[in-house]
Amino acid sequence: MKHIAIIGNGISGVTAARHIRKLSDHKITLISTETEYFFSRTALMYVYMGHMKQEHIQPYENHFWKKNRIDLKLGFVSRVDSDNKKLIFSNQEELVYDDLVIACGSKPNKFGWKGQDLDGVQGLYSWQDLELMEKNTQSTDRAVIVGGGLIGVEMAEMLLSRGIKVTFLVREKRFWGSVLPKEEGELISRHILSHHVDLRFETELEEIIPDENGRVKAIKIKNGEEIKCQFVGLTAGVSPNTAFLKEGAIDLNRGILVNEYLETNQPNVYAIGDCAEFHQHPTGRKNLEQVWYTGKMMGETVAQSICGNKSAYQPGIWFNSAKFFDIEYQTYGWVWAKPKENEAVLYWEHTNGKKCLKLIYDKNDLSFLAANVFGMRLRHKVLDRWIKFKVNIQYVIDNLDEANFDPEFYKNNFKVIRRSFNENIRNHSIIA
Repeated sequence: MKHIAIIGNGISGVTAARHIRKLSDHKITLISTETEYFFSRTALMYVYMGHMKQEHIQPYENHFWKKNRIDLKLGFVSRVDSDNKKLIFSNQEELVYDDLVIACGSKPNKFGWKGQDLDGVQGLYSWQDLELMEKNTQSTDRAVIVGGGLIGVEMAEMLLSRGIKVTFLVREKRFWGSVLPKEEGELISRHILSHHVDLRFETELEEIIPDENGRVKAIKIKNGEEIKCQFVGLTAGVSPNTAFLKEGAIDLNRGILVNEYLETNQPNVYAIGDCAEFHQHPTGRKNLEQVWYTGKMMGETVAQSICGNKSAYQPGIWFNSAKFFDIEYQTYGWVWAKPKENEAVLYWEHTNGKKCLKLIYDKNDLSFLAANVFGMRLRHKVLDRWIKFKVNIQYVIDNLDEANFDPEFYKNNFKVIRRSFNENIRNHSIIA
């Protein structure tokens, strides 16, 4: 029986632990410096907004871990001694392992802004960040958010729920411009503005200004304008949380370097989730994949390898989902901010400006490649199958009802969407 140590009790580490237990009787120690019990990180915002409490976002009862013989350890690993297969904690305690899985997640980015470490300035990733945000916004009436991504929108919604006015700084010309195409980016931008957010495009932070007590009192943007505020949210992305590994023998780049089996350069040491960076991604995606469902898949994959069934990471068709205030978002396959040379685009938007559907297909063989969905729900399995088997775009248009997620309760717009898409194809008026 081996001893498996797992650093990090997020979705990646917990999934690895659960699947190792399903497959073996190995001793498992799950280590975290954040919380004793696993929680859903994507639900942090609802705790702040008062919709849930901490126990409500824990997917498993507290007795689950003992019942499944998964030992939980609270502690900060300050160093990994991979030569001697042991972990050294900040209190100098040591833990010997046979296999090590590093699933230590990410931390919010900071880019060297003057004043970025002042009181009242923070990111949002961990439970401790949530507790700090609770403290930092007790007497706040105006906040500034820096960085136009998913966490930024979540933070804006959180702050607005408490009546705090929000200014949102976005470096690009439209919201999430590096990811979303023009039409979708503009749709979401309008939606954010409709919630009375002071949304400013092509605007960059210059510095954060302190008061006499070392707390933020204002920010300055690149054009010299000062904006008064008592809270600054830094939401310009995240980066792998690897500082504790810099003195060791494990190879690092931005993240912990791994091969297609999620193995590091050190024997019996794996890395998964936000902190893992592929030398070369098995499917050609970006080498850092910081998404909930890919972290889960990595946990499942590494469990197989540790339990004797060496498995390569095979994530399948790209998928992601999120929520922008009232608008749900799903993407299937790769929808680039600008279409590739071989791609043709079909786009439909509802007259209410809160729903849209974009289908991407190959100009050459008319095969379905990808889709963006806003304000509607489609069936993951159906879209996944259509992309995987390169179904003809006309078949997709004709059979959209098959992809309807909740046909009994959800009024769909597929009839008008089909008419629009077919007209575009007939008239060769494809958006490119």
